Amino acid sequence: MTPREDATPSREDAARPRPREDLVELLRPEGCALLTVECQRGVVGPDSALPELAAVAQESGALGRVAQLVAAAHDTGVQVLHAVAERRADGRGASRNAPLFRAVERLPVRQLTGSAAVEIAEPVPVAAEDLVVRRLHGLSPIAGTEVDALLRNLGRRTLVITGVSANVAIPAAVFDAVNLGYAAVVPEDAIAGVPASYTPAMVRHTLALVAAVTTADEVAACWRRTAVTPSR
Repeated sequence: MTPREDATPSREDAARPRPREDLVELLRPEGCALLTVECQRGVVGPDSALPELAAVAQESGALGRVAQLVAAAHDTGVQVLHAVAERRADGRGASRNAPLFRAVERLPVRQLTGSAAVEIAEPVPVAAEDLVVRRLHGLSPIAGTEVDALLRNLGRRTLVITGVSANVAIPAAVFDAVNLGYAAVVPEDAIAGVPASYTPAMVRHTLALVAAVTTADEVAACWRRTAVTPSR
């Protein structure tokens, strides 16, 4: 794989603001992974079990920016992991120790294993080299799943966290990543929660204390600065 740092920048690249140097080092593709959280049809798609959340993800542009980041990751050799929340039809192994879990059981759309609801939602692309990590329990896409072991085996120490929701799963993922020793990066325009006004407050007062907060454009710009030709 050949570094592309000395490649002549395009006119489009030259027009973009230069990313922060600290982020450029943190986000080098060979040490970085992108995690999409619950960007599945039954959560953010048109037939969502949570229509208010789906609407915010669409209308804010967050879901579109997740898709753009995934495409940029594919182009620059960044490993992509898609975290999916699902449940068995019989509910075996599902968590029931919080009001949220009990409310989910009553929703008209269920995130059943093998159903359309747990497929990655459009327009997020999925490539053959992406890893899909499915969980049957809990609130976090990291705790109790394969994510940590996969990242360690791949030699990735920085995790870019995107998706939904800013109310629960995103902060859970950020805290778990930091507790496990990863550097967490949050593109604040590529996450969503309800109400929409809650997300910026949560980012400013909580996530900014433990993660590098940036934008989807800046993350993609960092990847382009130090990209290698991806091996497929």
